Order: sequence, then structure tokens, then C-alpha cells
Amino acid sequence: MSRMQRFGERSGPSELANLEYGLAMDATYHLNRTAQPTMKRRVDLDGPDFYPTPAWATRALIRHEVFEGNIWEPACGDGAMSEVLAETGRDVVSSDIVDRGYGAPGIDFLTASQRAANIITNPPYHSAEGFAARGLELASQKVCLLLRLAFLEGAARQRSLFATTPPTRVWVFSERITFYPKGAVQAGSGTVAYAWFVWDKVAPGPTELRWFPAGTKAANQKSPA
Repeated sequence: MSRMQRFGERSGPSELANLEYGLAMDATYHLNRTAQPTMKRRVDLDGPDFYPTPAWATRALIRHEVFEGNIWEPACGDGAMSEVLAETGRDVVSSDIVDRGYGAPGIDFLTASQRAANIITNPPYHSAEGFAARGLELASQKVCLLLRLAFLEGAARQRSLFATTPPTRVWVFSERITFYPKGAVQAGSGTVAYAWFVWDKVAPGPTELRWFPAGTKAANQKSPA
């Protein structure tokens, strides 16, 4: 049976962020200093990015990837993803830079030194590249980030990240993920394509492009019996 591991329980004191969230945004996201993309989720402009991840999107990953050792969810929000990750039977460490009543608050992942076997999260849109780079420094086995499929694009990102550390697998969703702000009425469907980007440090290999089969959403709505 799994348990929810407290942040820093095995590795010493936790790292407490000293910066406000806006100052912790990834400075390397646009290496050529161009303007930010205009297609943003509303909270990307207003403050900390908080769109809880639907459970089925996380289950799609853990039913296709095998994890050994503990898991750190460093942008845990209200615990939506952490609770599903616990279904793997692994110890799950949860933290966030913002206190949403779950996990360890005040932890800026971009400056943290806590290590874990696996790091799995849906990172703030502003900081996607920074989360990938930091995750690769801190994880010993796998880094899995739920990102827009368009993350594959970009000359600056190709030079700064993909040229040296490309993902091992990219799991593309055949069905759109619909994200809603916490507490919002759920209506309509998503318009942005998402994928799980997986860096396997144990068996890196060349990048493989894979697809979750149609029907993945329905098949993963409920937790395993």
C-alpha cells in the first residue's frame, strides 16, 4: 500500500522559496527574448498557474510507463495529480510554490535541491522548459511532464534542451484534455493538443513518438478496483 511521503522526509530540510511566484518564472523559456505567445490560459497572465489535471490524463501515463522508487509532484496544486500517482503504490512527495492546502507549500521547484527517483507534474505554462531542465538535474530515473504538444517546436528550445537531452518518449493524446479553473463549471471541450513528455534517464535512447489509443479517456475515468 502506498503512502503520501512528506516533502524532505528522507532527504533533509525542504527548500523554502524566498521569491514571489512571478519572480520564479523560467528565465530561459524564451532564450531569444522574444515576446511570450499570445495563446495563454487566463491564469498564466494573472498569477500562479492552477488548472487541476483531470485524473484520466494522469492514469493514461501511469498505465503505460513503469516507475521504480518514489515520485515527486512539484506543482501539486490541490493534489489532483498526486492522488492518482499514489495508485502506482510508490511513495509520493507533493509540493507547490503556492499554498493550496495540499503537500508542502513555498517550494520553488526551479531552485529546490530535493531529489527523487521520478518527477511527474503538469508544470506552469511559463516555466515548462525550466521544469524540464531542473527535473533532469534532480531525478535519477524519469521526468514526466504534461505539456502542450507544441512544446516540440521552437529553435531556441531545440538548441537549449532537445539538442542535448531530447525526451525518450512523447505520448500524444488522441483525445483532447479539457482543463478547467478550480471550481469552474465544466462545459465544452479542450482545443489544445497535449502530450506526456518522458525523459528516461535509465534507458534514454532516441525519441519515440507514441499515441494513447482512442478511448483512453473513458478507460481511465475510474481508479483501479
